[in-house]
Amino acid sequence: MRISIERAALLRAVGQAQSVVERRNTIPILANVLIEAEGDGARFRATDLDIEVVDRAPAVVEKAGATTVSAVLLHEIVRKLPEGALVQLAEDGTSGRLTVTAGRSQFALQTLPREDFPIMASAEYSCRFAAPAGVLRRLFDKSKFAISTEETRYYLNGVYFHVATGEGGPVLRAVATDGHRLARIDAPLPEGAAGMPGVIVPRKTVGELRKLLENDETKIDVSVSETKIRFATPEITLTSKVIDGTFPDYTRVIPLKNARRLEVDAAEFAQAVDRVATVSSERSRAVKLHLEDDRLVLSVNAPDSGAAEEELAVAYGDDRLEIGFNAKYLIEIASQVDRENAVFLFNAPGDPTLMQEGNDRSAIYVVMPMRV
Repeated sequence: MRISIERAALLRAVGQAQSVVERRNTIPILANVLIEAEGDGARFRATDLDIEVVDRAPAVVEKAGATTVSAVLLHEIVRKLPEGALVQLAEDGTSGRLTVTAGRSQFALQTLPREDFPIMASAEYSCRFAAPAGVLRRLFDKSKFAISTEETRYYLNGVYFHVATGEGGPVLRAVATDGHRLARIDAPLPEGAAGMPGVIVPRKTVGELRKLLENDETKIDVSVSETKIRFATPEITLTSKVIDGTFPDYTRVIPLKNARRLEVDAAEFAQAVDRVATVSSERSRAVKLHLEDDRLVLSVNAPDSGAAEEELAVAYGDDRLEIGFNAKYLIEIASQVDRENAVFLFNAPGDPTLMQEGNDRSAIYVVMPMRV
């Protein structure tokens, strides 16, 4: 195999590959990227057996062929090469080494046989549709903060991606929860998505997917089966197994009758919570909200370190209310708000609180209170 490729294209392709690769591997081949050169380009394929990414890059192919080399090592080398460099990758098959040449720099890297590289089996996808990158980015970006990190409840370790019935009819929906907070984000249902099976997209896949969704105008081809999900652009294909489990009935924890309404500037609120929480103990980080007559007083009382209080002018005209929350949860939820104001809907101090962006119910968040 012998190819010439621009540094920028190579760095992008290898960067995507090396982020999928697990740093600690008991199977050496899984640390490698499979480079396949043919026609007018090269494919760079990496997998951890749960996720597979294939990145295509234009290249001048002098001799077609394939080999595997350490993804992390190749990425580090390419990253340190000068911008605008033309990189040559050459492997003769007998030495067991891949030569990387750019200008006066030359590296010889150990390879492993391409035959040993595992290719993820193609699934029969029962549903295929296309969605703009911006729509998918909003669904996953706004929900991923609520993904659980508790391994015992593995079915919460991802985003539940499914078709649901919204207030205006069928929607494409993403839901994540860790039992303390919940995010539910809706988007218009793309053509062809109506029969999509509900799947739980793993946390790592959600992180890798973000790299495909940078350009709002890009159309992402989505293919879904009971066991796998695939996101594809003309350059990159990301295939992932989905979590084998049943996502809980999240609709039961979304409060419908919370009547006490607080409207507050989202950024101002998040900053104030962050300031008063500075004195709280790291373990609980509890902050109390005291509401009455268009006034919100945020307070923290930490016996071992001190106390803090801050007042905000807000829109609130209901009964006096005192309620406590984990400061981190409040900051994360408030930071999801795209428009200026966040609306919190409360019931009683011990009941779940609902948050939405103004009157827009396409993105709603639930947070459980805590005793202060």
